[in-house]
Amino acid sequence: MALQLGDVAPDFTAESTEGTIHFYDYLGDSWGILFSHPKDFTPVCTTELGEVARLKGEFDKRNTKVLGISVDDVESHRAWAGDIADATGHALNYPLLGDPDHKVSDLYGMIHPNASDTLTVRSVFIIGPDKKVKLTITYPASTGRNFQEILRVLDSLQLTAKHSVSTPVNWREGEDVIIATAIGDEEAKERFPKGFRTVKPYLRYTPQPDR
Repeated sequence: MALQLGDVAPDFTAESTEGTIHFYDYLGDSWGILFSHPKDFTPVCTTELGEVARLKGEFDKRNTKVLGISVDDVESHRAWAGDIADATGHALNYPLLGDPDHKVSDLYGMIHPNASDTLTVRSVFIIGPDKKVKLTITYPASTGRNFQEILRVLDSLQLTAKHSVSTPVNWREGEDVIIATAIGDEEAKERFPKGFRTVKPYLRYTPQPDR
């Protein structure tokens, strides 16, 4: 059965472009993003991995470690790294896992037989410090991911993990958030001293609490 939100992310040990990775040890107390690409030396994947390298500082600021993976081996990844740097202007600065035996891909359900019975689809897993799955997204091989959206979701996940709020449609860091319906108005006045505005009894906006 596919991993679902709230499931414990499976631990594993695998070889990578930066040596042996023991997944839980690698994450430590950090958040993690594990994302798969279908195959090395392919055009869309090249653009994606370069973009993640460009955004590495943004993930670092969010205490988040990124790991890429495909069913190619580590030597293939290393050979491809030069193309990624040449094509995108950003050299790899995070590990790429080799998974030729499909061990990790099968653990995380990254191979979808109706799309391909051998190659991983474009899966994304965001994993919290508690090692539980907080988000899953799956794209077809033909569609490159929007990693700005993944950063946006990460901001929301980290904010809502600390405060009794939700984030509204198209929310971005620094914008107003929604107070949880389980909190009454009197409690909301104490918890959110910046105040709040009521649109409906169940829809109350307040400035982002940690700003």
